[in-house]
Amino acid sequence: MTAATDPTAPPRWLGLAGPTASGKTALALALARRWPVEIVSVDSALVYRGMDIGTAKPSPAERAAAPHHLLDVIDPAQSYSAAQFVADARRLVAEIRARGRWPLLVGGTMMYFKALVDGIDEMPPAAPAIRAAIDAEAALLGWPAMHAKLAEVDPVTAARLKPNDSQRIQRALEVWRASGTPLSALHQRARRDAPPRDGALLALEPASRAWLHARIAQRFDAMLDAGFLDEVRRLRADPSLDLDLPSMRCVGYRQAWEALDASDPPDVADLRERGIAATRQLAKRQITWLRSMGHRHVVEADADDVEQRLAALAESLIGPPGSAPR
Repeated sequence: MTAATDPTAPPRWLGLAGPTASGKTALALALARRWPVEIVSVDSALVYRGMDIGTAKPSPAERAAAPHHLLDVIDPAQSYSAAQFVADARRLVAEIRARGRWPLLVGGTMMYFKALVDGIDEMPPAAPAIRAAIDAEAALLGWPAMHAKLAEVDPVTAARLKPNDSQRIQRALEVWRASGTPLSALHQRARRDAPPRDGALLALEPASRAWLHARIAQRFDAMLDAGFLDEVRRLRADPSLDLDLPSMRCVGYRQAWEALDASDPPDVADLRERGIAATRQLAKRQITWLRSMGHRHVVEADADDVEQRLAALAESLIGPPGSAPR
């Protein structure tokens, strides 16, 4: 009998999810000081090599404090999907448990967590010709008009997307045109065929939006001080990279690339304003995703004793500090 079938059994893995700048890395390492854990990144930006400052990638010292996985696995010109993450995460969970340690899945890419917990259906592969045709139509008609086209064939997906959400509208139309099946129908199939729930998700959700906004601003300033613009200059000089790649659409990178396109040296004050605004929007989406996920255990990220609260919750789920998986 496993955690999936026995509600009294400990979970096979712990997840630590939260919006950007909510303190996930520091709290994950705090748990690693109490339990034998290995950290699996749940972050669609940390998979890219050479994107360190703008992703707030764990430092060498932080990586030395506990084993880390799914960092620096592909180049920025390559792609990495939710389906790939699920396959990698399930393999790593089994390997880490076989070493007598706890898998601790940490990050803010809620789509990855949802895919792991709820299952994921096989999506049609990327179709460059179809995508190019959609982009050409959008250039003529605008993304709100493409959103209206999506509403005709997949009203469920269209209802949850904003009319200017070009990336998601593009993908939903691409899926429909490539397969003849609405994206929402594929998601429903994935939920129906979801694997048994075998992990426990700890959700860092700040009570104060102002607290999170202040941390976002502090972190963006720290990134600029650490040489973020030089990092983007190096990436921008790579002929294999452009702004249409998923890696370069990451928050911060797009704004920095555009600022460098406008002038070099760029208008740092304008970049800072736009970068912080985009990061706030990302955090808002992450919190919305989190709140839609059932079976999560909420911890206030801005509580003075957040580390103690998190440790107490972990102990209730996997046993006292020092205990290993059975």
